Amino acid sequence: MNIVSPGFSGRRRSADTRLPPGQYLTHDFPVLSAGPTPRVSTSEWEFTITTEAGQAHRWSWSDLMNLTNEEITTDIHCVTKWSKLGTTWRGVPLDTFFEDIDTAADYALAYSYGGYTTNLPLDDLLEHRAWITWEFDGEPLAPEHGGPARLLVPHLYFWKSAKWVRGIRLSFEEDLGFWETVGYHEYGDPWREQRYQGD
Repeated sequence: MNIVSPGFSGRRRSADTRLPPGQYLTHDFPVLSAGPTPRVSTSEWEFTITTEAGQAHRWSWSDLMNLTNEEITTDIHCVTKWSKLGTTWRGVPLDTFFEDIDTAADYALAYSYGGYTTNLPLDDLLEHRAWITWEFDGEPLAPEHGGPARLLVPHLYFWKSAKWVRGIRLSFEEDLGFWETVGYHEYGDPWREQRYQGD
């Protein structure tokens, strides 16, 4: 007895080779958040990197705007299985913030206004793999998408690109973030389908 109707094959996957396994293409920009949307003005916004020794390095919004920035065109992939290709952002690579920071840490915990956190290996934030961004598609980043500024780490599932980013804490040992403590994968590589612990 068939339990699947003849000809049913689920959501058709695009032939685009930029789509990781299990993902489907979307042309809109779904809004997913763990909790209410913080409203942070640029006059109040601050970004801090705290080393494993407790040394804090801070940037205001005006500091951020004075750093050399760039346009980034990249694909993004959500753990809920949508992918959006060729997205355009403006931001500052994390390498710029780390130029004068002395650290031997292996891990980073990104934290946000509103209390959200997510963990990443420090190497995944460097070598032009991550940015602090404030524009999407030529417009200021909307609050529901993480404005005024969010972390962008496009080679990992999008929950690692912390919205409303406020800072990064460095450490020798990995501290799990919000979704990671409730069963999401500690790393989150879309190409290896690392959605949940054990994947």
